[in-house]
Amino acid sequence: MNSKLFDLNNKVAVITGAGGGIGRDISIALAECGANVVLTERPGAEANLMECKEKIQEIGREAIITSLDVTDIKSIKKMVSTVIKHFERIDILINNAGVSLRAPSLEVTEKEWDLVQDVNLKGTFFTSQEVAKVMKEDGGGKIINISSIHGINGFHERAAYCSSKAGVVNLTKVLAIDWAEHGINVNGIGPNYMMTRLTESILENKEFHDDVIYRTPLKRIGKPTDLAGGIVYLASPSSDFVTGHTLMVDGGWTAW
Repeated sequence: MNSKLFDLNNKVAVITGAGGGIGRDISIALAECGANVVLTERPGAEANLMECKEKIQEIGREAIITSLDVTDIKSIKKMVSTVIKHFERIDILINNAGVSLRAPSLEVTEKEWDLVQDVNLKGTFFTSQEVAKVMKEDGGGKIINISSIHGINGFHERAAYCSSKAGVVNLTKVLAIDWAEHGINVNGIGPNYMMTRLTESILENKEFHDDVIYRTPLKRIGKPTDLAGGIVYLASPSSDFVTGHTLMVDGGWTAW
């Protein structure tokens, strides 16, 4: 196979919420395929990105760190301006920033609901919008939205989260239609529960762990590295004729 199909040499990739386990591994995978990487994290949490930045530099690619609050449009615009000033373009955007909430549907508060929707759905849209303005002028690019198995299938006590991620799935389709004429491919990826610092505590609960395994035909917990192949595929020339699709990397969860 032509290795250039997965070549990201000198592409500029922006990853939101890069401080978590999934964000870190996505960033490193893109760097290993040749991309220079912009690591973003919410204000005050930028120190979480230093280890990832150093790893990318060891690979031989460039990495910069910038703060980003995806719920604040001014912050989004400032991030994009910083990237353009440094790299002059954005080729790839990974909308990875997100929050989860588990609560009985009768008890979810308005504040909790708004936080989940603002980060997961509003943040994904307005970050994509601002980056797409740059991509449009440069002839195109790749936008990849991180959804979830819970964007396809419902799950108990996840009303806010499931609805936000379902919104991301359909938003991906709409933006793919709207921005195709500008050469912008918009796709999504839907992971199962992945073993990260954020999920480690809940997956240590034997009842929950066993339930996830039961619902997953491949009978194991995913790793952030399991997403790497799908992300690289959707970011690379090999997916140039793919848009509006959400690729499920879920061990078969959504096949039920």
